[in-house]
Amino acid sequence: MSAARGTEGRVDLGATRASLSPGLADAVEAYERYLRLELNRSAHTVRAYIGDLVAFLDHLQRLGGGSVSDIDLATLRGWLAMQRRGGVARSTLARRSASLRTFTAWARRTGFSTTDPGQLLASPRAHRALPPVLRTEEATAVMDAGDTSTPTGTRDRLVVELLYAAGIRVSELVGLDIDDVDRDRRVLRVLGKGAKERTVPFGVPAERALDDWLRLGRPELARTGSGAALLLGARGGRLDQRAVRTIVHRRVAAVPGAPDLGPHGLRHSAATHLLEGGADLRSVQELLGHASLATTQIYTHVSVERLRQIYTRAHPRA
Repeated sequence: MSAARGTEGRVDLGATRASLSPGLADAVEAYERYLRLELNRSAHTVRAYIGDLVAFLDHLQRLGGGSVSDIDLATLRGWLAMQRRGGVARSTLARRSASLRTFTAWARRTGFSTTDPGQLLASPRAHRALPPVLRTEEATAVMDAGDTSTPTGTRDRLVVELLYAAGIRVSELVGLDIDDVDRDRRVLRVLGKGAKERTVPFGVPAERALDDWLRLGRPELARTGSGAALLLGARGGRLDQRAVRTIVHRRVAAVPGAPDLGPHGLRHSAATHLLEGGADLRSVQELLGHASLATTQIYTHVSVERLRQIYTRAHPRA
């Protein structure tokens, strides 16, 4: 049985999932509930993990396997080798390895299998590209770009100010309600990954942008159904992530020489500038809401790379 394919040769995961044997399909459904309800993973993460799992189980089924207990280390390695030969990026292979390890461990705990072959599965080391970041003067220019004489203009200024000033994720930004802002202490109450709440500060420029939005912008866009959402779209509903990405790309493009980046690029820039300004790594980790310090350490590499570039340009013995 081969994987179902849609137009242009792409694998149709919906059809592939429907073609799985009852034993495999039951495991996928139970595992999806586990990711969503017990681990509280985001919808994006659940889709990625289930997509990886369905593709692997289709491979298993084509080899004659009909249940989770038929999974062994050779099958796991064989599927990943096929992915590698197909040109899949190392970062994607690393994620798929993690998906499979998480699944086989869960399957053993829940009785779908008596073994956990995934624990012996090595994960390819992903090459982590240095994220593009703005220079300090470019970040300032992005904050100042754009017309703030309209309601949407004041909103757009607040969008980039909060993304950069607080270093928050785009999902965290659009999820903010008015009462998540403590204006006396200049802090935000943010709900991050895994429904973990944290408090992050923002500065005086962001405070000014917030004041302008709440006084002049939001009242013009608010409608009966706007609710408590801090940021609103043109029709009065909660601003969505796609609109935020458009806002950021447009404002960054208005700054000559600035690298093309989106909301996460402002987060990268904030972290890098904090470290370059003397902030310690643990504090930046807390600000960004990273579960692991290793995730935050990527920004130290960015800072070193920029220092090396400055040295090469400026030092007479470089």
